Amino acid sequence: MTGIHQLLFSNFSTAAAAAAGGTVVIQTFTGNSTWTCPTGVTSVDYLVVAGGGGGSSGAGGAGGFRTGTGMSVTAGTDYSITVGGGGTKGKSNNAPDNGESTGGNSVFNGVTSSGGGKGGSNAPNGQPTYVGPSLNGGSGGGVGATDHSSPLSGGSAIALPGGQQSHETTSAQGNAGGQNGTTSPPYCAGGGGGAGAAGSRGALTSPFKGGDGGDGSELSITGTAVYYSGGGGGGTYTSPAIASSGGQGGGGAGGAFPPTPNGTNGTANTGGSGGGGSGDTNAYGGVGGSGIVIIKYTLPSIGTPLIFKGTTKWKCPTGVSSVDYLVVAAGGGGGWRYGGGGGAGDFRTGTSLSVTAGTEYTITVGAGGAKGTNGVRGGNGEDSVFSTITSTGGGGGGSEGSGATFNGADGGSGGGSNYTGTAGSGNTPAASSDGGNGAPANSVQGHNGGTGQLVGA
Repeated sequence: MTGIHQLLFSNFSTAAAAAAGGTVVIQTFTGNSTWTCPTGVTSVDYLVVAGGGGGSSGAGGAGGFRTGTGMSVTAGTDYSITVGGGGTKGKSNNAPDNGESTGGNSVFNGVTSSGGGKGGSNAPNGQPTYVGPSLNGGSGGGVGATDHSSPLSGGSAIALPGGQQSHETTSAQGNAGGQNGTTSPPYCAGGGGGAGAAGSRGALTSPFKGGDGGDGSELSITGTAVYYSGGGGGGTYTSPAIASSGGQGGGGAGGAFPPTPNGTNGTANTGGSGGGGSGDTNAYGGVGGSGIVIIKYTLPSIGTPLIFKGTTKWKCPTGVSSVDYLVVAAGGGGGWRYGGGGGAGDFRTGTSLSVTAGTEYTITVGAGGAKGTNGVRGGNGEDSVFSTITSTGGGGGGSEGSGATFNGADGGSGGGSNYTGTAGSGNTPAASSDGGNGAPANSVQGHNGGTGQLVGA
């Protein structure tokens, strides 16, 4: 079973919170997770950015960008959060499909942002098979370099899935990718679309370069103005050429043959897309940047705990300098056939752990260990971590097999053994006797596993 975290602000008075209208909490999700709505919270502001598309010859399109305020939520409800990965890169030289792909969708509470469109690969005259709708996405991918006799269109931005929501301030999630430029050497590809602007067309005259990526959109949901969902720059097939620029918001630069043949990757957790590569035999476009989900809400009462059931980032609110905490790691997997049970994840708790207002803390929630199989012991649970506090995952249970696979594994609590093995040890590695700055935490993580026994043989 997965782990869990719980935080309670321990030094911030209810009166102070009331005077300030509550405590503003900002959580950032850079991977799939679960958010538990705290007591007293009825609405959130949000940003949902999808993964950027991968580049080929043309640049990938940026991941879809959707934001809004006052989205209704229900206290005590678990909300699944999906964060889209960036699209894969493709080889940019002479083929209609070289492995490039669209970015992954991001989703929160009925709001879906579409993954950025993939970049078009080089399309020689008579083979315009990788243009237009095949490059559609949150923002469209740029068309690849080509000697086709007429300009080819890049991908379009997909309409908002489910339509514009009542709480949503965005009316479109992105823009179109750019057309190709000159159809004779050096063959310039189109830039990827961004949330704030379309991708540029590849150059028709000197100086030759692929189209620049469209800029993303700027948002201050975290308290700092940041651009998200920038388009990648298109590649240029042959020399002479200069590299194109990626759009603001994590878009990767385009490749230019010969000095920089490969497209640049989009920036992680921005939704920026990969730049297009040049026509060099071994050149590739860039990988799309992964997406992100951010939510912002106000706690009306400081006595309300925050519960984290998935990995996230938490920005410490103004006025908070210490927290009470509970950090539980994931349990170990059970063993196969006459197998021992997995050990429980470590349990650590304490009070008045020092934190710094304005600092963003990564909260890691461990996943449960895999079950054992023939000759393979159950997997250990993953650790859970907050600030200086690490709870160790439970040890895996011993399995039927040979050698060490009989034994339970060490962990927060030890895994039980197969009937011929040795139980795993708990409190391994040993927990420190304090929880950082503040009152002592529990000094023992867990206990030893039990030894198996064969009965009735």
